Amino acid sequence: MLHKVRGIVLKTTNYSESSVVVQVLTDKFGMQSYLINGVKKPKAKIKMNMLQSLHLLDMVVYHKANTNMQRVAEIRQTPVFRSIPYDMIKTSIVIFLNEVLYKSIRQQSADESLFDYIFNSIAWFDEVEEINPNFHLSFLLKLTRFLGFSPNGKRRNDQIYFDLQEGEFTSRLPLHSNYLLLDDAIAFISLFNSPLEKISEVKLSNAQRRFLLDKILVFYTLHTASFGVVQSHKILETLLS
Repeated sequence: MLHKVRGIVLKTTNYSESSVVVQVLTDKFGMQSYLINGVKKPKAKIKMNMLQSLHLLDMVVYHKANTNMQRVAEIRQTPVFRSIPYDMIKTSIVIFLNEVLYKSIRQQSADESLFDYIFNSIAWFDEVEEINPNFHLSFLLKLTRFLGFSPNGKRRNDQIYFDLQEGEFTSRLPLHSNYLLLDDAIAFISLFNSPLEKISEVKLSNAQRRFLLDKILVFYTLHTASFGVVQSHKILETLLS
């Protein structure tokens, strides 16, 4: 059967001389792999530039349950990015977020709330003219709501540590190194709670931003099975410093 779906590109892999397999997060079917033939040919109907990191798609697809590889009838970019492909910093941020998303999202089943959050956030990021260097930190912290390990921001006055393993404030120094002191913990929770439109109100130095990004990746590693090592943030840190 043919189905209309929305999609977010997460990974494109060469399959043959002219074909690719694209892993796409869809609103109706969750994560799916699509074989797209002839995409590298000069007159291809579906072009490779449609299949870049976190591009947003409207698709008409064939879907068979319990099949590892699906097929595509039509693809178009909706919305077409206005700035991300042409801005080095935005492109680097998207490549980094794409890497984290690919390592974090495993489910085959649909999760429309998760899909809508990613889709709408990336569409918003493409539209904003001024890049806020807090965007990727806030995006990743908000994403944890949908991945099932969001931080608990409730705190008593005597709780001056944030335990990344437990995801909550504590009054006792944890017996491990995965924690934040109060100032960094408050910034961490502020980035989680603040709407994307107001993340500029969270004031961070470049050093604190780099530190918090490292701790956010630790937070993901602690709570995501087989998360592995993320590399692309190192280039991003250089560009944003």
